[in-house]
Amino acid sequence: MTELRSQSWHVAHGRSIDVGEHSVIMAIVNVTPDSFSDGGHYEAVDTAVAHALACVAEGAHIIDIGGESTKPGAESISGTEEQGRILPVIEALRGKTDALISVDTYRADTARLAIGTGAHIVNDVFGLQREPEIADLAAQTGAGLCIMHTGRERQKLDDVIDDQVLFLSRSLEIADAAGVGRQHIVLDPGFGFAKDHEENLELMARFTALLRFELPLLAGTSRKRFIGAVTGRDAPDRDVATAATSAILRLQGAGVFRVHNVAINRDALAVADAILKTRARLGGRTS
Repeated sequence: MTELRSQSWHVAHGRSIDVGEHSVIMAIVNVTPDSFSDGGHYEAVDTAVAHALACVAEGAHIIDIGGESTKPGAESISGTEEQGRILPVIEALRGKTDALISVDTYRADTARLAIGTGAHIVNDVFGLQREPEIADLAAQTGAGLCIMHTGRERQKLDDVIDDQVLFLSRSLEIADAAGVGRQHIVLDPGFGFAKDHEENLELMARFTALLRFELPLLAGTSRKRFIGAVTGRDAPDRDVATAATSAILRLQGAGVFRVHNVAINRDALAVADAILKTRARLGGRTS
């Protein structure tokens, strides 16, 4: 188990959130017809807003709004279509909650419009390496960045952690070159993104190796296929196992958790937080 370490994550519009001492929950709100477990549930603006507010009531600190499915084999859409889905939701939400708003996009134009509409964070599943202009935008606006590792559209190294270090180091070089301060960055190892069942489990087992970056870490395991491979359950029925992965990764140093079911993960993370606090109080004693 790791020790508690509080870090302040600075995001757009003069906001910040402490990551480390307490688990931070990022609720998934997919405004899409085809996301792998909740596609079509929240396409209407009022339905998406109601779901987001329900997530906040259950304990979410951040709402992550996505307009394009990133599941394997999903059909790409235009930036205009993506923006048409998510911008009205952000606009409606910003006056209804103090929760931070994240936009799940790899397009700089979408990110720019989302921040202008009220979003605080850009969650980029290509880790700044498809459209590096997102780093420039973050430097200009003070937006928070979730920089995610992916194995898509590239040749991976054989070792799971070596590939994480290679990819995320390159992403951080892009952020540094744009002038993005490290206090604006959270790293996401990208569970499920061009990683097979064994690679995802190995990434969980060796997760503490990512602490070398000395940045907050985000865990996005929610309902992923590798959880289904372990449990034999379909995507909508993977929330209990997701909560187990959240607790495991919390004890290994993750600070932010991107989930579909807020309530069940909140409870699991409350237990993990309590264990970490007890361990800190005992000075690391385990016997």
